[in-house]
Amino acid sequence: MEKIKVMIADDHLLAQQGLRRILEKVTDIECVAMAKNGERAVELARKKLPDVALIDVAMPVMNGIEATKAIKAACPNTAVIILSAYDYDHYVRACVEAGASGYLLKSDLLPRRLVNAIRTVYGGTNVFDRKAGEIMRRMAISKSKKGQDSNELRSRELQILKLVIKGMSNKEIASELHISEQTVGTHLANIFKKLGVQSRVEAMLYALKKGWDSLNEPGCE
Repeated sequence: MEKIKVMIADDHLLAQQGLRRILEKVTDIECVAMAKNGERAVELARKKLPDVALIDVAMPVMNGIEATKAIKAACPNTAVIILSAYDYDHYVRACVEAGASGYLLKSDLLPRRLVNAIRTVYGGTNVFDRKAGEIMRRMAISKSKKGQDSNELRSRELQILKLVIKGMSNKEIASELHISEQTVGTHLANIFKKLGVQSRVEAMLYALKKGWDSLNEPGCE
């Protein structure tokens, strides 16, 4: 069985060791690297190419937000989960804009929840805890208009976007709509282009702001 390769980046040794002990008890996950600052995390990500990176938001030399930007630029296939002690709006916003696939509060981080989050982002779905999710919704409401309106999206594209909002991965969407994963990917690329966004999270924020998740039927061809 192929294991999910995970990198841990946290400047607190006890936190590092605690996270590693959790992962060592799971058969389908392997810790391949550990870093004590953001700069080192970027170096190790380029070398080890982890599937998932657990990044502490507050680290010396380079903080978790800047590290996430650098990791996503160098290793676009690495999913980043931000682990934070803070639920400030600007932290969540900055992490999402940096390309993070998840934002979890350390105070609510149970072992089982962490493991499930790793598996979830590895499968292509974003993971945000309740508080971060609420912040994202507020971000969506206040986000300034950009891109094109829903009448520029085809029926299938709106259908796929609504499933993305529900947290479904490309594989799950393909199964739900009886199409191939490649076709889902093509539709998503078209959606991103039409909305003027760069990621699933940005597309989801835009759609939530517009209220498209509540549409019963797409209003275009």
